[in-house]
Amino acid sequence: MRAKWRGGNRFELLPEGKRFWPAMREAIDGAERFLWIELYLMESGSLADRFIERLTAAVVRGVEVKLMLDGVGSMGLSRSDRRRLRDGGVALRFFNPLSVSRLGGNLMRDHRKLVVIDGETAFTGGFGIVDEFVDAWYEVAVRIQGPVVQDWMRLFAYVWDSPLTRGRRQRDRLTQAFNALPEAPADTAGPIRGRAIWGRGHRYQAIRLSLHGRISTARRRLWLCTPYFVPTLSLRRELARAAQRGIDVRLLLAGGHHDHPGVRYTAQRFYGRLLKAGVRIYEFQPNFIHAKFCVVDDWVSLGSCNFDHWSLQWNLEANQEIDDVTFAGHVAALFERNFAASERIDPDAWARRPRWQRVREWFFGTLNAWVTRLK
Repeated sequence: MRAKWRGGNRFELLPEGKRFWPAMREAIDGAERFLWIELYLMESGSLADRFIERLTAAVVRGVEVKLMLDGVGSMGLSRSDRRRLRDGGVALRFFNPLSVSRLGGNLMRDHRKLVVIDGETAFTGGFGIVDEFVDAWYEVAVRIQGPVVQDWMRLFAYVWDSPLTRGRRQRDRLTQAFNALPEAPADTAGPIRGRAIWGRGHRYQAIRLSLHGRISTARRRLWLCTPYFVPTLSLRRELARAAQRGIDVRLLLAGGHHDHPGVRYTAQRFYGRLLKAGVRIYEFQPNFIHAKFCVVDDWVSLGSCNFDHWSLQWNLEANQEIDDVTFAGHVAALFERNFAASERIDPDAWARRPRWQRVREWFFGTLNAWVTRLK
């Protein structure tokens, strides 16, 4: 399955949990035929309790509910909650549970985030069913309607039918069913072009290639937000070259509120050369920014991909790409608000940073390089 651009879609940007959680809850509560959900993180807690209640209530209404969780990202989901889901009629499967028989194979994770309602509406972003996502972390999602929803359904079907998925009492053959679907009409929702684009480990890096292509042809702006900025050498070079040819290149990265501080110090090791090339770097201050989105001129990519080594080389990832002046304007406005709530890294001050900061960068950067070689 290749990523195809499709017209006739409608997209709504949903920044912060106070926007996308109510929208998602309303859509789930209104489901009439089926709910297909694919997540990396789901942990027992207050949010999981409410989520399970909604899914089992949907089953009681006669809605088919399929829930796909990553085998590692769901390790915090208790046995009792798994039992509640299954006893409540939810079809529950786990992608690639840890196995001692194939150590290298454990590295591939399903990092996608997807909610599909009745084949008409989908949501994607960086969200998970973890209490921190409600108030403590800054997140962004997008509501999707139109022909591109079918492509998101095909992506779900591919993982649901995957040999790496555990919990299949009988194979649904969703992939075959959706490959046989006719193309959806292009005028069902709205006028905007979009495509679902995905990564499948080192074998299929369409997200990376698409981003690199957009960077190389950027004319005005290139703004990228990612919580885990551990870019490949080629991406660092592309960003520096774009800035050097006069493109407005900005990075919105996580500040001191970080769930993995070592990753932040690894990212900071790259600041010096990027700043010298003219890249502007902002560290978000209010809380941990977990969102993953970018805008290049009038093109937007938003979804699960962190644009780091792990996401690009091992994980199953998926982003929604949108080619639209108005939507790109909404995303740019969101960036501007977040830049205003961030600390901009001053190049001169950064060059004078203390020795202890440089030692942290060296240590975690070296550790990351070792891990990357092992992969």
